[in-house]
Amino acid sequence: MTPHPLPKIPFFSLQRQHAMIENELIDVMRQVTDRNWFVLGEELKNFEANYAAFSQTKYAAGVGSGFDALTLSLRALNIGVGDEVIVPVNTFIATWLAVTHVGAVPVPVDADPLSGNIDVDKIAGVISTRTKAIIPVHLYGLSCEMDKIAEIARASDLKIIEDNAQAHGATFNGQRTGSFGHCNATSFYPSKILGACGDGGAVTTNDTVIYNTVCKLRSYGSVEKHHHEVLGVNSRLDELQAAVLDLKMQHLDKWINERRGMAAFYIDALTGVGDIVLPYSSPRCRHVFHLFVVRTKRRDDLKKFLDVSGIETAIHYPMPPYLQPAYAALGYKQGDFPVSEDLSRTSLSLPLWIGMRAEELEEVTRAIRDFYSRA
Repeated sequence: MTPHPLPKIPFFSLQRQHAMIENELIDVMRQVTDRNWFVLGEELKNFEANYAAFSQTKYAAGVGSGFDALTLSLRALNIGVGDEVIVPVNTFIATWLAVTHVGAVPVPVDADPLSGNIDVDKIAGVISTRTKAIIPVHLYGLSCEMDKIAEIARASDLKIIEDNAQAHGATFNGQRTGSFGHCNATSFYPSKILGACGDGGAVTTNDTVIYNTVCKLRSYGSVEKHHHEVLGVNSRLDELQAAVLDLKMQHLDKWINERRGMAAFYIDALTGVGDIVLPYSSPRCRHVFHLFVVRTKRRDDLKKFLDVSGIETAIHYPMPPYLQPAYAALGYKQGDFPVSEDLSRTSLSLPLWIGMRAEELEEVTRAIRDFYSRA
């Protein structure tokens, strides 16, 4: 097979997105350095207010990362040693690690075969007297079925912590993800829909006590300098990142619509091609396509073909957390969660990023059709 003559199409790039706002980026960064205040200042306050409004919540607390947002959410809800937290199998390991980090035990639930999100029909079967919370992950930019999850949580007096790292702007029945839970965690890692120029995260909530607790925990357990009420940590979204994120939020709706347009192109071009299974859609869930994930039994061969053709792809996720060596002590084995294992063998994420050109999208789909015509 001869490599394709076009320049390589990366799986992800920020180059064109940042070029669109280059002057604005430079200006907001200069404003921060001129102000000479870099932690817990006005930029963070402004961003938190704007992100809370975007998320349809009363509060947002900026923290150091998405992982910290999850752990601080758990701590704010007094979840710790001896408790159990229900988590999806089909997720990035950070969701599980946060539970482990506070001393609780992750209790896995397999994926729904259509959406890839947590299978809500299997949640009730794993609830025990030690279960304290559910962490639904809005995977790839698609909301979980939050009405059913909320009903299960109410019936068993469980807390809900949304993992909203992949779904900024997604909605369920018209309501934004990140606004359903008692508190909700998100990530602003650079590759996210709303991404910083570094790491960062936030906790959103409508509960004043939870908000104040997170703010206290993120800053050494302190509200007043040198007075530490609880055992806190150092996890604060810095002023530079807050300023960058606040700027990007001004463009976010436009960029989400661009993502949806690119996804619509893929869907139209790949419908009926080979054994490709396209992303699940539901009238109740408005997808934002943080990732465009297809499924095929020939995933590995297709990935190799595209790579030789100059097209980068990625796999989300090649090994479920319960099969990772880090979680060997939990005692799960191959075959325990068959849907998630099938997803790990068949899922392939195609390039989708702000600034992709029509000819690049066409080249990706042309290469996929070429692969299946040769097969």
